[in-house]
Amino acid sequence: MRFLFLILAPLFVCQHAIAEVRTKTVEYQDGDVTLEGFVAWDPAVTGHTVPGVLVVHQWMGLTAYEKGRCQQLAELGYVAFALDIYGQDDRPGTIQEAGQTATIYKQDRDLYRRRLNLGLDQLRKQTGVNKDQIAAIGYCFGGTGVIELARSGAEINGVVSFHGGLDSPSPDDGKNIAAKILICHGADDPFVPEADIKACVAEFDAAEVDWQMNIYSHAVHSFTQPMAGNDNSRGAAYNADADRRSWAAMRIFFAEIFDQDVFKKTAK
Repeated sequence: MRFLFLILAPLFVCQHAIAEVRTKTVEYQDGDVTLEGFVAWDPAVTGHTVPGVLVVHQWMGLTAYEKGRCQQLAELGYVAFALDIYGQDDRPGTIQEAGQTATIYKQDRDLYRRRLNLGLDQLRKQTGVNKDQIAAIGYCFGGTGVIELARSGAEINGVVSFHGGLDSPSPDDGKNIAAKILICHGADDPFVPEADIKACVAEFDAAEVDWQMNIYSHAVHSFTQPMAGNDNSRGAAYNADADRRSWAAMRIFFAEIFDQDVFKKTAK
């Protein structure tokens, strides 16, 4: 019986941790546009503030995927807020609609950055967030977004782009970047041209940005998203190894930018 308990105990602990996470919907405004975000936190973390993580959605808008990532981050001890770029009444139903909607913001970087910073403001307002310890992560369209957030001059510690676009429409804006940057990129991603990668690196180097890029073999676009399927020939597909490795890289990156003990132990 003791042996059985030792096997099952970690499962009970995991279930308990998941049960502790709390979530809620948060409405906020950009003029007449109502935006609807999502926040997750662990109420067991009390008596002190913790780092906050902004989550920027992919081109389908805020979905169960980003909400799940927020819950994962809450289980790690962070307060996570998934913002809403599109607005409460703008939820693409197809990839064609998503492409059209995402293009609006990619062509209007000022609007994009405003919505990103409004989400950042909401994260900072959440109970328990250490306003001096903030990171942002994003997927695909959102991976582009977190770099745009950094280019806007946002005062945050770091950003992580998962299979995001890396074009540099305004290279001079690299000088505004104060955050450290981690880019997680699929080696076989057909939607991110080599020219964009080179331009992004040149922008960062010219501005002396602290950046790093992890490139994952056999991974295409959307490699962290199970809903993308497993057919690499389509250009977007899930890759379990790249998903696992990039999440682990994010955790080490967070430990570094937030000066957490786990990084010091890993570095030895």
